[in-house]
Parts: sequence; C-alpha cells; structure tokens
Amino acid sequence: MAIRKIVEIGDEKLRKQCKTVEKFDLRLRILLKDMADTMYKANGVGLAAPQVGILKRIVVVDIGDGLIEMINPEIIHTEGEQTGPEGCLSVPGRSGVVTRPNIVTVRYQDRNGDEYEATAEEFLARAFCHEIDHLNGTLYVDKMDREILPGDPEYGSSDEDEEEEE
Repeated sequence: MAIRKIVEIGDEKLRKQCKTVEKFDLRLRILLKDMADTMYKANGVGLAAPQVGILKRIVVVDIGDGLIEMINPEIIHTEGEQTGPEGCLSVPGRSGVVTRPNIVTVRYQDRNGDEYEATAEEFLARAFCHEIDHLNGTLYVDKMDREILPGDPEYGSSDEDEEEEE
C-alpha cells in the first residue's frame, strides 16, 4: 500500500489532457492499488490519475458499492440532468453546486485491457463525470453554478463529503 500525494488546484498537471493507456502491466496494477488506497485514506469517492501527478486516462471510483477501476474511460451517452453539491480532493476546503447528467454510459477498459460499458445514475453518474473531467483537464470549479459558502443550505451536506472524490 502506497499513499500518493494528491495534487491540488494550481498545479498545471490538473489542467493537462491525459494520454491513453496502452500497456496493461504490473505498473498499471500498482498504480490502481495506490490510487484506491489514496482515495480511501482521503475519504474520497473517486480519484483520477492526474490527481496523483500521472497524466494517464485512469480513474477509480467507490461510492460505497465497491471499487470501480476504469482505464481509458469515455462517456458515450448522457441523459437527463441533476444539480447538487460537489467537492474535490484536489480543491480542499471548497465545494460548489454543479449540474451534471443524471444518467451516463461509459465505455472503458479494465486492468486487463478488456472493454466494458457501464451505465450509472444519480450520484454514481456524477462521480463518473467528475473523474472523467479530470482526464480532460477540467475541474468542477470550471463548471459550478456557484460556490457553496458557510451559511448556504448545502453547506455541510453529506453529499459534499461523499463527492470529495478528487
């Protein structure tokens, strides 16, 4: 188990396009384990490789139903809309209201290179979108409708803590 340092807002790595993963090897498996360990240690629900300084298209997500590892994910379908609080491990101490699709279908590869599709709704859809945005150099602060400040109704919401995915 290796806990990696989480890159924070202001670091240029968070604004770069990530490269496609082509080698499905031991190094990838170690990175996936380290990312999951780092996410869990930070009490997040998701983590993208650029958040640990690696510019590869890799994300891990666990909203409480088990770990999901996605290599080279791409959103291939969206449906509906949801608006709610979001935070990010790379943007500590802040949160905002963000509108995302309510349903998303993602095509991705697993740690062995096998292709899959997954359809997610509500909070899991939000987590997928948030993490995949990281792979394209986008942070939730770029998309937020407004910042959540102390005294706002959403302040201290449990969703914010769960969304601390990056």
